[in-house]
Amino acid sequence: MEPYLLQNGELKELVFKIPGWEINPKLIQREFNFANFIEAFSFMTKVALICEKYNHHPNWENVYSKVIIRLNTHDLGGITNMDQTLALEINKIFDN
Repeated sequence: MEPYLLQNGELKELVFKIPGWEINPKLIQREFNFANFIEAFSFMTKVALICEKYNHHPNWENVYSKVIIRLNTHDLGGITNMDQTLALEINKIFDN
């Protein structure tokens, strides 16, 4: 999949396509909360495998039971179709 920057209309639609994510001009982010560190780390492991599949990796942080994920495509300077795809996949993992 070749990454391309999302245009204004596509960025506005992200609110509906990837619920729970905060849409900023240059990145999208979401905070995930879990019962404990093991659940948070398990989630991160699942996300890591998806990231490798797409060869697209997040900026993220973990403090005990909280995981914050930020997505953008540095090479293109903004939010791309790859970020949208990864956010969709992450939502599927979290919602299961």
